[in-house]
Amino acid sequence: MFRALITALVCFSGLSLAGAGHAERIKDIGSFAGLRANQLTGYGIVVGLAGTGDDSLDYSTLGMKGVASRFGLQLPAGVNPALKNAAAVMITAELPAFAKPGQRLDVTISALGKAKSLRGGTLIMAPLMGADGQIYAMAQGNLAVGGLGIDAADGSKLTINVPTAGRIPGGATVERSVDAGFATMPQLRFDLAEGDLTTSQRVAAAINGRLGQPIARSIDATTITIDAPQGAEVRTALMSRIENLEVDTAEAPARVVVNARTGTVVINGAVRIAPVAVTHGKMTVQVDEKPQIIQPQPFSRGQTAVQQSSAINVEQEARPMFEFNPGASLADIVKAVNAIGASPADLVAILEALKQAGAMKAELVVL
Repeated sequence: MFRALITALVCFSGLSLAGAGHAERIKDIGSFAGLRANQLTGYGIVVGLAGTGDDSLDYSTLGMKGVASRFGLQLPAGVNPALKNAAAVMITAELPAFAKPGQRLDVTISALGKAKSLRGGTLIMAPLMGADGQIYAMAQGNLAVGGLGIDAADGSKLTINVPTAGRIPGGATVERSVDAGFATMPQLRFDLAEGDLTTSQRVAAAINGRLGQPIARSIDATTITIDAPQGAEVRTALMSRIENLEVDTAEAPARVVVNARTGTVVINGAVRIAPVAVTHGKMTVQVDEKPQIIQPQPFSRGQTAVQQSSAINVEQEARPMFEFNPGASLADIVKAVNAIGASPADLVAILEALKQAGAMKAELVVL
């Protein structure tokens, strides 16, 4: 299996190197500043549960009293209903850029207290607020819960997936839009998803070349500023032309990613090895315990005893040393590792040693 994985990595590396000059759309490697989604959160009450709610938790009781007060129903002082059919929940949603009042949003509902399941519940109208404390949407609707939880009379339980979380597709209505501000900013700003000086320069050059004017400038490894006239309509048209331009992105830095918990090793095609010789041995120590029962002689008044007998065997597997020539690539590394039959753990040890020896000029990332 490991050799098959290594072979796949070699093939993938070959494809990546062959397509290193492939052009990417600007819209796929970054985004314009201000055109982002905003997170919304809220607190609410889910009702209609089949006895799987929060029972008599204080915040669930207070929440239900608040819901009842909206309709002019005041519960008597000191009365705390047992809310087995209701649960306090947290509501989360994402408000896309340019979302307008009346549009629908999907919401996620998660139990806040001791509720065992939200299956069959209905969320009562609840406000969703942004980071500024303002209400941007209202949520309400029937939950779609993929999990299932069952309790038997003898105390046994069965849980499938997560019954305490669910979704309401289109369960929130936008009440207020967010001003992106891109129409009045002094300049448009395009931010790369991954900072790279070469790619930043190429994006600016591609924009200037296509528009025939030096309006784009690379400020740093992430940001490109673009001079644009004021006004939402003209800037929208300009941004549409820019985001569909294609640019040759720079090759990724040499990097080796190691997941020590799963033994996964990923090496990108930019990794090179300096001249170095490597050997990796394996020693196995085996201890066999063969205790013997010793019986006393007749009429000796002795007792039966156990005599310990141990056999220790040490085996050291002989593995040849292999050499990397100057500028060895990923294919050379994989070929050498396959030749000695190294396991994922062995490969991790070899890569760490190469890094420490200064023979591997790459960033070693351990997850």
